[in-house]
Amino acid sequence: MELTERKKKVLRSVVDLYISTAEPVGSKAITELPDMKYSSATIRNELSDLVAMGYLEQPHTSAGRVPSAAGYRLYVDELMADYRLSMDETRSINDAIEEKMQRVDKMVEKVAKLVSQATDLPAISMAARHSNATVKRYELIMAGQGSVILVMLLSDEQVVNKLIKLPVQAEDGDLKVLSAVLNATMTGVTAEEFTPELLERVMNAAGPVSSLVPIVMEFAAETMRNQGSTNMAVAGQMRLLGQPEYRDVDKAQKIISTLDEESLKNLPAIMRGANGTQVLVGPENVAQELKDTSVVMTKFDIGDGMQGMIGVVGPTRMDYAKVTARLSYFAESLSKMFAKPENPALPASPEEPHKEA
Repeated sequence: MELTERKKKVLRSVVDLYISTAEPVGSKAITELPDMKYSSATIRNELSDLVAMGYLEQPHTSAGRVPSAAGYRLYVDELMADYRLSMDETRSINDAIEEKMQRVDKMVEKVAKLVSQATDLPAISMAARHSNATVKRYELIMAGQGSVILVMLLSDEQVVNKLIKLPVQAEDGDLKVLSAVLNATMTGVTAEEFTPELLERVMNAAGPVSSLVPIVMEFAAETMRNQGSTNMAVAGQMRLLGQPEYRDVDKAQKIISTLDEESLKNLPAIMRGANGTQVLVGPENVAQELKDTSVVMTKFDIGDGMQGMIGVVGPTRMDYAKVTARLSYFAESLSKMFAKPENPALPASPEEPHKEA
């Protein structure tokens, strides 16, 4: 069965009406739309075809139709119209983020609250720092009592150390040899490049204290991986109760309890490498508990090796065009706010964003 332009037009009308009313959409409501020039019989046939194709669902025999997850996905990908923010909306967002937020953890929490207020949906905000630091120098120092101190100087000039219990008897000379081997073979190496082949090569050159090499390599790899960090905040979970879909308290409670850092921790991985706004509809979500919701998210630049992400969670019936427009404007404004002083995109005064809006 072919998805004709007429079927797409009917599907778009069903989604738009369902977004605005939260009620199943019947053929009569569609035929009354000003740009719908088809007969009631034609509309009913198209609705039946769209149900058969999996884009619409019919909750009850006598009821109208509602979009399925596949219907929402097609709507988001091809059918929804662009939403243009009003002057009041842009002014409201600019006013909300005008105050610069210096501390990342406070910024993440505040942004989540602002996005939730602007969209009337639960919001997620994250800031991730990605580090390419490697080890610049290794030193092994005898500490007595069968212990040794491993000192590592990282490429970003941080110094970290670890007290290691010696698995074998060792002399100062043995530790100096191992330090020299480590500095010759394991500096400037990323955690991903710590391969079994490298481990074997270093152990073969390490002499009597070769059993220390796996301990050093594991600590170095863990240190480099931990240089990156992610701060996350979730705000406005109770706003779901204002949506018709969640008037059932038990249903709402299950979803609200899922909106935490543990359940949403995979979202940054989804956004990595992605461009623009991402939409996860229903079953595409990161947690089984969110299979009846949608997540819309986008990224923004913080600078200094950090990237931010904002998103919202809501019913699959959400107004994707409006939510996407507001998130995109938030992201653009936040990127400008965090831009370097020489960047001309950074507003010079609180009034300028209002003029640009």
